Formats: sequence, C-alpha cells, structure tokens
Amino acid sequence: MAETDRRSASAPGSLMLLGEHAVLDGHPAVVAAINQRITVHVSRRADRDVGIVSGLGVFEGSLDALSRDPRFRFVHASLNRFWPNLDTGILVEIESPLSATKGFGTSAAVTVALMSALRSLAAITLPHREQLQEALSVIHAVQGRGSGADAAASLLGGIVEHRTAPLAARVLNRDPLALTAVYCGYKTPTPEVIRLVQERFAERPADKAALFQAMGALASEGAKAFADKDLAAAGACMRQSQTILDALGLSTPELADILRLLEQSSAIDGAKISGSGLGDCAVGLGHTAGGVNGFETYHLEVDPKGCRDETA
Repeated sequence: MAETDRRSASAPGSLMLLGEHAVLDGHPAVVAAINQRITVHVSRRADRDVGIVSGLGVFEGSLDALSRDPRFRFVHASLNRFWPNLDTGILVEIESPLSATKGFGTSAAVTVALMSALRSLAAITLPHREQLQEALSVIHAVQGRGSGADAAASLLGGIVEHRTAPLAARVLNRDPLALTAVYCGYKTPTPEVIRLVQERFAERPADKAALFQAMGALASEGAKAFADKDLAAAGACMRQSQTILDALGLSTPELADILRLLEQSSAIDGAKISGSGLGDCAVGLGHTAGGVNGFETYHLEVDPKGCRDETA
C-alpha cells in the first residue's frame, strides 16, 4: 500500500557512566549520549496496517489489532501509546549502526526517535520533561521497570544527570569526550539483573540500601566532576563505583578482564561496568590505542546533540 507524508527523527545511543541500579531507588545517575545515532522514518499508509522495517527484519500487522513481535517490542509499545492520535496505518523504518544485543541504549534511542517522528506526523509538540515521561511509559510497558536514564541521554544529548523521583534530567556537559566501550560477548536482560539483585539482598535490605546510597553519592560527585570537566575526578568516581558493582555481585570474569586491561592503559582515566551488569559492556574514559585483546572494542565520542528532526 502506498505511503505518504513521511517524517524522520534521529536519537543517539547511550552509555551509563554512574549510578545504575541506585537510580531506581531515587538516587542520581550519569549517562552519556554517544555518536552512534538511530534514525526512524514514519509514513502514513492508505490503509490501517502497520509495517516495520529494520535490520532485525520485517513486520506487517493491523493497527487495530496489533500483534506482538518480540523483535519490535518497543516499537509496538510506542505505537500502542500513540494509537489514539493515529487515523491511518503507519510504516516505520529504522536505520541503526548499533546492534540491539549490545548495551548502547538502542531500545531507548528507537523509542525516543520514533515518538518524536510520530509527534511530528501528528503536529503535536511537548516539552522535554513530557517527552521523557512518554518514553519512560513505553519502557515500563515493555520491561516493567527501568530508570529512563538512557532515554534522557537520547533525548537531550551530551552527558546527563538523571533522577527518577521526581523525574528530572539536566545536561552536565556537551563538550567532546572520548569513550571506549568493550563488549564482553553476552548480555543478561536488565529486568533479569534487577530481579537477581533483589533476590540476593532480599534478607539484607539495609546492606543494599547502604550500597545504593554510596553509589548515589558517587554519581552526585561524578556529575559535578563531569560538569567541571575534571576527568581525573570523574574517573576516580567510576573506579569507586565499580567496587560497589562488585559488592552487588554484578561483575563476571570477562568483565573483570576487560576492566583490568582498560585500567592498564595510560589513556584511560577510569573504567567500570556500563549498565546493569552480568555481561554487556564496560566503559573507559578516553580511547585505548587499539582494541582490548579478545573483545569487541568501540572507540566512541559523546554526542552533544540529542533527538533531532531529520525530515528532508
């Protein structure tokens, strides 16, 4: 079926720098937008069908009875949330340089860019805070919990301090900053990691609260360091945060090897697990001279720009 009235938006992926897990309990987190952008195009269709085209595959279904495809959970949830504003079918096309299996905030970036393109198509404008709340609602619809820190970075760009209670995000710095991300070879889904932490500390809630309090304090200290462009202090906060992630049981032998190799590089100011842990990525401040032996290595930069209109 022919498509008309095309709108496009892009949003950067992200890397968590400080405060993961603790942010779910109301503490701050620090997250960076990265220079790998996901672009989403949406077009009206002349029928009531939904089409999705991306590197993950192709989907066709009815807008009025949208079936669930696990490959496109965040797209489906976004369309379901936006459904009252749609009077025709929609074609969604997603272009991404990033793999959905690695922890670069791809789901949040797709959600932020898709919702932006849909709002443009429907001539709807929202302030940033409401855009963030909208994206967080989609994330919660898909996975139950989630801080939305990655969505905040995708929306705003730069290095962002994010809080959930009350929901708030502010840009700390938009200056260029080199980051090295190293993928350990596998990823444990974030909701599963959150559940495992809850189970591990079910009979020791005071211990978990103390660890989260310390993690939140380091995130606050690190936020000031990033705002002040003090990378040595920011790196020190990252190293100390890693000891808390270890105490929470979130490291693995592969991540430990990656962190050891990153810390051996004189170009790295500090390194830690990025994200929920038990797999996925570690991140270092700075660029290593080459790859980290035996692991997928990505030399990235902070993207100063958040979600933006890409309509031609």
